[in-house]
Amino acid sequence: MSQGETVIENLRFAFLGGGNMAEALIKGLLTGLAVPPRHVVATDVIRERCGYLHETYGICTSNDNPQAVRDSEVIFLAVKPQTVPTLLEAIAPDVNRGKLIVSIAAGIPLSTLQCALADDSRIVRVMPNTPALVLAGAAGISPSPTATPADIALVERIFNVVGRATVVSDSLMDTVTGLSGSGPAFVFALIEGLSDGGVLMGLDRPTATMLAAQTVLGAAKMVLETGKHPGELKDMVTSPAGTTIAGMQALEDGGLRGLMMAAVRRATERSQELGRGLK
Repeated sequence: MSQGETVIENLRFAFLGGGNMAEALIKGLLTGLAVPPRHVVATDVIRERCGYLHETYGICTSNDNPQAVRDSEVIFLAVKPQTVPTLLEAIAPDVNRGKLIVSIAAGIPLSTLQCALADDSRIVRVMPNTPALVLAGAAGISPSPTATPADIALVERIFNVVGRATVVSDSLMDTVTGLSGSGPAFVFALIEGLSDGGVLMGLDRPTATMLAAQTVLGAAKMVLETGKHPGELKDMVTSPAGTTIAGMQALEDGGLRGLMMAAVRRATERSQELGRGLK
């Protein structure tokens, strides 16, 4: 599979599962990578969902997973983790060396996918997150040994259209799940807490929430664009005996950093537990 700009427009993509993450990727393919709608098919058990995707994006829709696989070169497994074993059994006869399988099902290791499909199947496991819906996602990518460099480059290209992607080993994908997969919920809780603080001190709720969310967005942008350590950026805001250091003391007293670390650890462990249960 070539990485050429024109080639991706000629590939045919199947999304087995038409939920929110599949929709974000479909949008990225069509608008960011100029893939024609006729080259994309999505399947879903909910007829209304298929109708919505067809009407909104002009793509093909179906409830026939094996046929969608036969008609496509790149197949996204975008169903809930507990339905993956049944799906793999249904499509396995139609998966050959000419197909690239991209799994975005949380907790399903490459070994499970490889075991259910042919030994030489080209597979890339991806853990995206919900901000991909607003083109600001974070994704970990883990290729199987049988995936080619062009396969990896293609998947990176797709997920970079809806955010940022990085390649990690499969053994660390549960950690990616615990950090960036579950992380948006932790940040939403942080934004809510900042907003509550603003309301406590007299701001109306819409103003407090806007300021809190924009502050988190701006801080994240500074980390990504400056390349500086978060601690260095924090020190730039923290003047001696000022307001920020007073607030930082409250965060340290409450153990915020330790709580965030514990949240990522527990979410990672839960991802590992779910993966073991699906083997």
